[in-house]
Amino acid sequence: MIKAIIVDDEQLSIDTLQWELNTHCSNVDVIFSTSNPKNAIDAIDSMKPDVLFLDIEMPELDGFQLLNKLSFKDFELIFITAYDNYAIKALKMNAIDYLLKPIGKEDILLTIEKVITNKENKTIGNNLKSYIQNNIQLRDHKNAKIALPMEKKIVLVDQKEIMYCESHGSYTNVFLEKGMKHIVSKNLKQLMLQLDQNVFIRIHQSFVINIDAIGEYHRGDGGEVVLKNGKNLPVSRNKKQELLKNILK
Repeated sequence: MIKAIIVDDEQLSIDTLQWELNTHCSNVDVIFSTSNPKNAIDAIDSMKPDVLFLDIEMPELDGFQLLNKLSFKDFELIFITAYDNYAIKALKMNAIDYLLKPIGKEDILLTIEKVITNKENKTIGNNLKSYIQNNIQLRDHKNAKIALPMEKKIVLVDQKEIMYCESHGSYTNVFLEKGMKHIVSKNLKQLMLQLDQNVFIRIHQSFVINIDAIGEYHRGDGGEVVLKNGKNLPVSRNKKQELLKNILK
């Protein structure tokens, strides 16, 4: 069971997030929540959560100031905010994710999947230095092969050869560097669990891309990416900050 604490100055936001977790994530137990960031310090230090959902803009004590006052910091940090101008600072504070309000079911599920992956790999509780080292190691493994199940065969490809994946109902179209396409008998969410999530990110309900395949990013409400092969793909508004965070690493 993953122990979570929620700190947000808006009680409605706490109630909404807790409902999403209770409804969609049976493996997450919200052990404490508060709308007063000062009350959160002792609770976090004593209860030692696995995950901290932390609002950024709060009166008296913002999220960044709260983190600096903590003694216990061995948790996965997930920032929640109504503003989209904190992504780079959140990254520097070792946040595993950065969620924009209103937070939807899909965002919650993907975030918890990241936490579970880290927990299984015994990475929960790493400090910033260990986190960076782990990211470097994972990036070094991006050349690992992945098995793509199809109707009558299984094809092994290097992850580095995959440029992007497109959802097609219960199937997924996987596009490779040399113009090849494979139709995989898994949906996009299932396939993404096999991919290195430090290299592949979801930019839209229908698309997962290889970060190294990006040639350009065009700004907009969500914007769009232009891959090195000239393919244009849309970026959802709620995926924009995660994309920028990865581009600016």
